Amino acid sequence: MIDHTGIGVADVARSAAFYDAALGALGLRRVMQLPEGDGSDGIGYGIDYPIFWIDRFHPHSVKQHTAFAARSRAEVDAFHAAAVKAGGTDNGPPGPRTPQGYPPGYYAAFVLDPDGNNMEAVFRGG
Repeated sequence: MIDHTGIGVADVARSAAFYDAALGALGLRRVMQLPEGDGSDGIGYGIDYPIFWIDRFHPHSVKQHTAFAARSRAEVDAFHAAAVKAGGTDNGPPGPRTPQGYPPGYYAAFVLDPDGNNMEAVFRGG
């Protein structure tokens, strides 16, 4: 079971603008910043506690994939729109995924963040 995860980024402020928008569409927000109140070293996103971190300490040249749970298809759509508007690159528009490796009812969108990491929002409700 995963408690939290995160990725290294080249520029915390630039990536924070992307993640503020993309994760905000899923109801997540900044819940912790390092240093406190500044966030230039790292930012944790979540609801009550950090579940996803961006920071300058971990390597940022290794491309990562993270899928965030959405509560509806509309949230997946909002995630994609917000992420692209905030400077992300479309890597698969919102829509149902075909059965090739995806379970029935898998509705997702994919966006590359400013460092080229593949971020996904998925609704598993059909």
